[in-house]
Formats: sequence, C-alpha cells, structure tokens
Amino acid sequence: MTSLMGQYVRNLTFVVLAACAALSTGAASAAPYAAVVMDARTGETLYETNADTRLHPASLTKMMTLYITFQAIQRGEISLDSMVTVTKHAAAQPPSRLGLRSGQKIALRYLIRAAAVKSANDAATAICEAIGGSEAQFAARMNVTARAMGMNSTTFKNCNGLTSEGHLSTARDMNTLGRRIFFDFPQYYNIFSRRTADAGMAKVNNTNTRFLDAYKGADGIKTGYTNPAGFNLTASAERGNKRIIATIFGGKSTAHRNAKMAELMDLGFNAAPNNARVRKPAPISYEAVAVAAARSAPATAQTMAVALASSPRPLPRPGLAHAAAAAEAVSAMQGSIDSALAEAAATGAVATAVAAIAPESGSIVNLSASVIPQPRPEMAETQVAALVAPPAVAPVPTAPEVVTRMSTSGGRHWGINVGRFPSNATAERQLMTIALAESATLTDGLRKIVQRSGGYDANFMGLTQDQADLACRRLQARAVQCFAIGP
Repeated sequence: MTSLMGQYVRNLTFVVLAACAALSTGAASAAPYAAVVMDARTGETLYETNADTRLHPASLTKMMTLYITFQAIQRGEISLDSMVTVTKHAAAQPPSRLGLRSGQKIALRYLIRAAAVKSANDAATAICEAIGGSEAQFAARMNVTARAMGMNSTTFKNCNGLTSEGHLSTARDMNTLGRRIFFDFPQYYNIFSRRTADAGMAKVNNTNTRFLDAYKGADGIKTGYTNPAGFNLTASAERGNKRIIATIFGGKSTAHRNAKMAELMDLGFNAAPNNARVRKPAPISYEAVAVAAARSAPATAQTMAVALASSPRPLPRPGLAHAAAAAEAVSAMQGSIDSALAEAAATGAVATAVAAIAPESGSIVNLSASVIPQPRPEMAETQVAALVAPPAVAPVPTAPEVVTRMSTSGGRHWGINVGRFPSNATAERQLMTIALAESATLTDGLRKIVQRSGGYDANFMGLTQDQADLACRRLQARAVQCFAIGP
C-alpha cells in the first residue's frame, strides 16, 4: 500500500512539473516577436518587423540604467570608487542577483559589472538608488533621457527591467539606446563584451557569452528575459569597416534568439554599403534633461532635480584653486601663442621629433618644435618641461627645442584623446590650453600629436588608468571632448 501511494505521489509530481514547464514554454513562445537592424555608422534602418510595437524590454532596460550611470560618472556626480550602501529594497530584488545584503557597502564599479555582465537585478537597483535617491526618481530621469534620445515609445517604471505595468519599449528604441552607448561612452562599451568580470563579492559570467563566441565580430551588448518578454537581445558586431546593431524581442529560447540574431546580422552586413560616413547621434543637453526630470519626478524629488539642473558641475577638490588662475593665464597669453605660431608658419618652420636615450635614467627624451608654458617649480622630472623663455627677457628662437621626459615605470600605459584637429599647430594649442587648465590631473601626461588621415589627434599619454578616467570626467564636465586610450 505504501509503495502504491509513493508511486502515486511521484506520478502526480511529474505531471505537475510537466504542466509548469509547458506553461512556462507557452508563455515564452507567446511573447510577440519584433526586430530591427541598423547600420550603426549612419543610423539607417536596414530591416524591421514590428519595430515600433510597445513590448516588454526585460533586462534591456539596464542599458539605460548604465547609460545614465556613465553620464553621472562623466559629470562628477559619482565615481567608480564611490561606496554604495545597499538598501533593503535593492537587496530584495528577485534573480538574477549578485547576492547583495541590506546595509552592505560596495564600490560602484562592481555594481556596474554585475549589472552589465550578469544582468543582476539587485545591482541595477542599488545603482539607481545611489544616483537618483530612489528608484522612482531615477526612473523619471530614465524617461526624460529616453525622450532626449528620440525614444518616444518607451516608458520606464524601474531600472532593472522586471515586469511592471506600463514598463514598455520597442525594438527600435532599444536599438537607438544601444547605438547611443557605443558612440557616447566608447570608454565603457567594452564591458558588454567581457565573458567574465570581478564583481567584488563574486566572479560573474556574461549572459551573452554564447552569441559573442559564436558570431564573428560580435562585441556586445545586452540580453533580457522574462516570461512576458521572451528572450530579448540587442547586439552589435563589426566586420571590416562595417558595424551593425540589431535588436530582437520575443525570442522563443536562447538558441532561437541567437540564431535569429545571426540571420539579422548577416542581412545587415550584406545590405550595408562598404563605405559610409559615420554620423554620430547629436549630443544630449544634460541641463535640459535635468529640468525635464525635475518636472516629471515624484514631488519628493523635485527639489533635488532642480538643484542639480542649476548647479550641474561638482565642487572643485581642495587644492585646485590654481585651476582658475591657469585658465586666466591661458587667456592672457593666447595672443602671444597665436603670434608665435603664425610666425613659425610664415617662416616655414616644421615640427621635428628626435628620440634619444637619457644617459642618466634610460628614459626616452623627445625633442620637438613647439611653444609651451614655463614649468612650475614643483613639477617633477617625469613631467612636461617647458623651455621657452618669456619674450620680454629674450627673443623666441625660430625652432625652440622642447624636452619631454616620461618615466617608463609605474604602469602608466593609459592616455586620453582630446580631439582631432586640422593642423599640428591647432592640436598643440589645444593640448597646451588643456595642460594649463587641468594641471592638477595632467601633470604626469606626455603631450603627443598623432597624424591621421582625417587630421591630427591630440593626446596626453603616460597616465595611469585612474588618472585618465579622472581627467576625462573633469574635461567632459566642461564640455571638452575626451575619451580614454587603453594599453
């Protein structure tokens, strides 16, 4: 009798599990399908089906959470090393999770990795509460940022993509967002291609590893799944001089979604022209976004958002009072700089570079024709040395020699790019201006101009990763173009 009862229970359990599996499969299969393929270089749509149908985005939502996070870092609102205190609400989010505990403190950089690579819901919520003050306030910022990008069919209710009434988007809007991340934050884009990442309290694996490994040229960017949404994916790949970005909503399974994405990518690479002029999306006005967020946020968030709009830049760090004086010095000597450059151009002076080994240290010494400011007495031997005598004391030589020394130790393999310019002289002027205005963050930087087919790239090299990140954040906060150059 006992044996028969045990067999009955086992059979009943099997039937229940099978029914649950069928219901789950049916829910995923029933998710509406939508897709769009875009030439990432130009923004031109190459293929679409149901691209403007409002559907559940699932964890594709985290692309906007991370976009705003990168924006906040750029503006100095928060840093990668900021310690975030996990709230009870964030810790209670359902899987996928990093496993955060209420009251725990964790660096923002680890939360970013967990949200981007593992698609951890608790990490995404902790991020948005740290930046926005609450999930509702952060969602308001997400929505106005979406409008500023032209994502007019998207409404965010949370920052992790879990199913919520009214939390909807479209394949076209998510594709637009993915393209935005690629162009607006190239220094962070590679996080979406990492197969694994250190998230502080655990090593996490990428939810998109199968597609990244299977499709040639794939390098990002985000997966998503819930029962109502199905299997979603925004992906980007580059082959030769072509880059395609595509989005799928409503895949029936991971394998089905990846296979469809491969088909769409192939279609895109076949349809895209071999040569196309890159048309980057227009910059977003953060001030306008902040004001709009203040108007649309919950009443408790109004004061914070308005204050942010009226004072968007962070306060200067202690000891940097000389930055303002440096800016005034640049302005005062601009006429002399322009005159010297004009004279050099009129006499046919051409910049030269000679590399020699410094006998006392083995450091590399670059000799080049340039005009740079007198060094401060406290500048170390590894910093840029300016050797031009003031005009009132001695005449400026036709081709003044400038010695630049950079230590080859200390892991200084990073740099920053501050723009591409039509001439060597224009690039040098920009480098000198920035070196004076940002002397606190670029004292270890070696000015380097690289001639490209489209102009002259102005770079500061010989920095650590932290120095490069900090310098770019400060420059971008003043609307100066900048991106980090890794080793």
